[in-house]
Amino acid sequence: MKWNQLLSTVRIRSTFGGTDSIRSPGDPRTEFERDYGRSVFSAPVRRLQDKAQVYPLEQHDAVRTRLTHSMEVSSVARGLARSLATWLHKERGELTAENIPAVESIAATCGMIHDLGNPPFGHAGETAIAEWFASTFEKSCPFGKETQYAKDFLKWDGNAQTIRLVGRLQVLSDDFGLNLTCGTMSAALKYTVPSHQVDNTKTYQEKKKPGYFASEEDLVQKIRDQVATGDARNPLTYIVEASDDIVYSAVDLEDGVKKRALRWSELESALTQRLGKDHPHLSKALELTIKKGGGSTPGLDRDEALVQAFRTYAINEFVVSVDQEFRKQYELIIEGKYHGELTADCSAAAMMKACKDIARDVVYKSKEVLSIELTGRRIIQDLLNIFWEAARTGGPDTDHKTFAGKAYLIMSSNYRTVFEARLKQVREKQTVIPEEYFRIQLACDYVAGMTDSFAASLHRKLTYA
Repeated sequence: MKWNQLLSTVRIRSTFGGTDSIRSPGDPRTEFERDYGRSVFSAPVRRLQDKAQVYPLEQHDAVRTRLTHSMEVSSVARGLARSLATWLHKERGELTAENIPAVESIAATCGMIHDLGNPPFGHAGETAIAEWFASTFEKSCPFGKETQYAKDFLKWDGNAQTIRLVGRLQVLSDDFGLNLTCGTMSAALKYTVPSHQVDNTKTYQEKKKPGYFASEEDLVQKIRDQVATGDARNPLTYIVEASDDIVYSAVDLEDGVKKRALRWSELESALTQRLGKDHPHLSKALELTIKKGGGSTPGLDRDEALVQAFRTYAINEFVVSVDQEFRKQYELIIEGKYHGELTADCSAAAMMKACKDIARDVVYKSKEVLSIELTGRRIIQDLLNIFWEAARTGGPDTDHKTFAGKAYLIMSSNYRTVFEARLKQVREKQTVIPEEYFRIQLACDYVAGMTDSFAASLHRKLTYA
């Protein structure tokens, strides 16, 4: 891979033969800064403020939502990208000084949008969508269950939905979504294979989940042709993926303390038991934590001060370690031959794993989280049943007097516009993808795009007298 190709400013509309958007006179931003601006001002980013990070339908304003989480990932990704881009410029001579901000902007944008495709109620929502498809079409699947079309739903994944959302569904003047640059879109492609080629052997980390749906395969191929990655991960994807791991491994524990799922003393004890008091990264973070937050008033306020300080110093330890690992693995990364994860291979991997394990055992399994996730499963599947009835027969000539017609018109006009364009392509034989695929996808698009509160509110309106 070559950086002059990876940093492609060509926009996806242009790869399909379209004309690029007209720049406002005097706009001083680079193309990658424009990508960041388009993302920040987009509706899917705004909706993240009402999507769960850990605690769905959370009223405590100090506990993170997907929006605050994404902002934090974006910040860490920008800083890490700046350090590594500077190294590539000064020590390896592979980047010009002018391209350092480009690398920063791409990483920051991808950090901001990395969770856009997540449905209501977090990862439990992904499972709910897959379960709904499996049960609804168990006896009458419109295409073979081993085909990509079926597996796109049986393995429905928020990462693939992110590519669909920014590349198709955010209709501005056509169906190229936010029309981001190929450089940014390539870095946003977290996983590199379609659903029917997922590899769960853990040999190839970039293949462990679906990266894109059949509906976006042409889009992904255009991007790959432009940036010349082939089917390998973009080097900047590793930075963004590591930033996500770094952030949630530390901040989910902070939210757990704020929600009283555990006390600081319990967290400190659990970390020490798992790693030993002399673990280099942990001992350094704990020493600085006590200096920073140990003087607070005893009790819950002290717990919060300590865990906030720990989050700060833990993230710093993780960032430095990942920075070093990227440099160590760089030759394999740029050749497309690195198949691991920086956070799993770096010197701080054991500490990150300990943080994640504690969050999994204590925070994610709290009764509050589990009960809301169970409720969310019911909400999502009920809504899918309702809107599948609409999508099953809906179209541009839908009769709004029928129940299905009314439900069809409730759905997002953006999603209906994209669906009706695909329907036209099917009927004009411009695509080999079955019509039923796009109909099922329409129902999933609409429900997956909802916020937690909107999904719960709409469910009440549509299912209760």
